[in-house]
Amino acid sequence: MSLTPLDIHNKEFARGFRGYDEDEVNEFLDQVIKDFETVIREKNELFEKVTELEERLEHFSNIEETLNKSILVAQESAEEVKRNAKKEADLIVKEAEKNADRIINDALSKSRKVSLETEEMKKQASVYRMRFKMLIESQLEMLHNEDWDELTRSMDQSDEDENTPMYKDSYSST
Repeated sequence: MSLTPLDIHNKEFARGFRGYDEDEVNEFLDQVIKDFETVIREKNELFEKVTELEERLEHFSNIEETLNKSILVAQESAEEVKRNAKKEADLIVKEAEKNADRIINDALSKSRKVSLETEEMKKQASVYRMRFKMLIESQLEMLHNEDWDELTRSMDQSDEDENTPMYKDSYSST
């Protein structure tokens, strides 16, 4: 059982024949009561302060725990976002590579086709040139042929025949 200031104040001592000086004892007891009250008051204040600090500590511990959980969730979310972004980037790269391959293959195919068409046109141009040259050579040969000379002579003679009087007379008699 703990003492209270009231217990100290109400304490009665038995009186003996040659006992202590009553005033001195009372003064000492008054001083003890005051000091005891101060100690109890300080104890109560400290208890309240400890209780308040424990509540604050619990509050901050809860905040710390919540923040730690939030950090973990944020880290997991960030990792998930990174994984998804990497997957998406890989898919984009694969799609781009496929498109690039397709474009390159199309370009090569068109290039081959144009090359074949160019070769074909060169061949056709060569054949055309050869035929045209042969045509011109045959025409030149025909021009240099003696038949032309004969034709020219015969035409000259027929022109002379037309200019002859006999021909004129028959023309004029009609």
